[in-house]
Amino acid sequence: MSKATLQRRPLVKKILEGADDNLLVIAGLGSSNWDITEAGDRPLNMPLWGAMGAPVSMGLGLALAQPDKRVLVITGDADLMMSLGSLATVATQQPENLAIVVLDNEKFGETGNQASHTSPRNNGPTNSGAGADLAVIAKGCGIADVGTVRDASEVAELVKAARTTKGPVFRLVKVMVEKLEFVMPPQDGAHLKDRFRQALLGHP
Repeated sequence: MSKATLQRRPLVKKILEGADDNLLVIAGLGSSNWDITEAGDRPLNMPLWGAMGAPVSMGLGLALAQPDKRVLVITGDADLMMSLGSLATVATQQPENLAIVVLDNEKFGETGNQASHTSPRNNGPTNSGAGADLAVIAKGCGIADVGTVRDASEVAELVKAARTTKGPVFRLVKVMVEKLEFVMPPQDGAHLKDRFRQALLGHP
């Protein structure tokens, strides 16, 4: 399989370009938080701190509660592996306003870049085991609109799927392993919650 060529931060910036009050963004902990913040911190971004595995469930609840808004979950491969059952619940509920973008660098980026479950398994007797394919898992859970993005020619479709395509939408994006500077959102969870709620509902 060819090596990933997409860089996560320019990609996320492209996905979020021109974001308005109709777009609600939930980001998984770690790198996804830094990615959305580098693209431009905004009150309707909800970066999760210490809640590994929670973004898809949170995005689903938000999509069901706010059917007139577009809800975009941006998270990583290791984060999603913590809560694969949430994909089956998304498929059961079928929220038309939900998109899930998984940035897959096949690493546990926050703990030293150890190989994640999606990395090829090269430690068995034949050294030929493939890693977990999250797109196949999402499809198997019952999400119909599933795709894998590997190169720049597919980015325009990715942006459209993330921002406007009738959901639920799932895109697995293979991204490079990069050492990037932290671009921190606010680190106070209560502040982030209050900021998001006020921007969305008009009161804390």
